[in-house]
Amino acid sequence: MPPNSISRVRVTRVPGGEDGDVVAVEEPLEIRIGGVPVAVTMRTPGHDEELALGFCLSEGLSPLGARVPDDLGVNAIDVEAPGADIGALQRNFYTSSSCGVCGKGALEAVAVEAARVESELTVQASLVSVCPERLRSGQTAFEATGGLHATGLFSAEGELLCVREDVGRHNALDKVIGRAFLDGRLPLTDAILCVSGRLSFELVQKAAVAGCPLLVAVGAPSSLAVELAADRGITLCGFVRNGSLNVYTEPWRIEA
Repeated sequence: MPPNSISRVRVTRVPGGEDGDVVAVEEPLEIRIGGVPVAVTMRTPGHDEELALGFCLSEGLSPLGARVPDDLGVNAIDVEAPGADIGALQRNFYTSSSCGVCGKGALEAVAVEAARVESELTVQASLVSVCPERLRSGQTAFEATGGLHATGLFSAEGELLCVREDVGRHNALDKVIGRAFLDGRLPLTDAILCVSGRLSFELVQKAAVAGCPLLVAVGAPSSLAVELAADRGITLCGFVRNGSLNVYTEPWRIEA
């Protein structure tokens, strides 16, 4: 569990009286490009470089790296992304922990270009069905607070390669994508992404940018998430729990 990701607070339990509790930390992170602020996202501290990289990748940029800024600014990360249109970024970017696309300057800014995912990956339904359980086993901060989303990156054989947690479901996925970028794993053509909540349009968009052919969730997809997954060639699995799952798009990748 990253340091500073949880905080202790006082709580009055009914019944039970005054007691202590542990909650997830939520703080702003300013993302800069070449020293210029372009976006702010509310996130749980930890793996901030990965978050900034994943965010920029998901927005169609080609970052080279990320680091703490020269002024050592608290809650800030500077991304190296040559050729980025700073003015356009400042107009279009603003994210929050509840919905990563809220506050966009224009609806068309949401539609990041992502090539159709070309992958011959197929997996057993039994393997997909255990991904959420395996993800849960790595959610240490959720275990302590009950207040964090998570994304897990799995190999085609079902090995859990990376887990990231955050108050924002899109942030958790950005952190995983950023880690995969740093590890030289992109595109994720032979991998599985599993998220702990519902499937929104933006999560499918990020999976498409990362080149991942299979996106799994314990919750339900939205209509736009299903449309985008079908358009981008992504297999979308929802309600993955208790040994069962619903396959909404590209069902040929799931073997019974």
